[in-house]
Amino acid sequence: MSSAPSSAASSTATPASRWRRLQASTDAVHRALDARIMTGDPFRDRDRYARFLAMQLQVFRDIDALYADPGLRAIFPDLAERRRLHLAEHDARDLGLAEPPLDTPALAPPIDPPTGMGWLYVIEGADLGSPFLLQETIKIGIDEEFGARHMRGHPQGRGLHWRHFTEALDAVALSEAEEARVIAGAEAAFARVNALFERAGLAGAAPATPAS
Repeated sequence: MSSAPSSAASSTATPASRWRRLQASTDAVHRALDARIMTGDPFRDRDRYARFLAMQLQVFRDIDALYADPGLRAIFPDLAERRRLHLAEHDARDLGLAEPPLDTPALAPPIDPPTGMGWLYVIEGADLGSPFLLQETIKIGIDEEFGARHMRGHPQGRGLHWRHFTEALDAVALSEAEEARVIAGAEAAFARVNALFERAGLAGAAPATPAS
């Protein structure tokens, strides 16, 4: 085990970036949510996927006001093109689904930019995991061109698209109180997705019975 750095070394060390601090702060809840989703087996068949998609629609509705917010657009110049609600709505039409009843959005103007930054961190981070989900949806005839458009990768690549986001996230100067609101926003986003997944009736699903 290495020794603790000296006070002089600590004072000159480069602090972790904001997105890395967010990652560390939310790691446990993020891993728990990922495990819950996969245990729920939402890609077993189209009926279960439809419930998952209804959850996604509500999440995108919750955050839709963020993409038009002037304060957030100043931080993330490409924010408007990151909006995905219309793609999820197209997915529902692909599958012939009636638009599910939607809650009042969790976020509405006026938007607190630090809180919005936390929510966007969760949503943008989720996009990095979409290729793994698409490996499952393709088994039931659903892909980026039909039924899972909202998981479609950016033309420049998911990795570069994420890097542009995190660079903008890290660049803005925030007070200590604002930093706390970024973390609180990310925690609220994870809590909201957890609640919506529970409501979708996918939590705790028994695994599919293998064919004999």
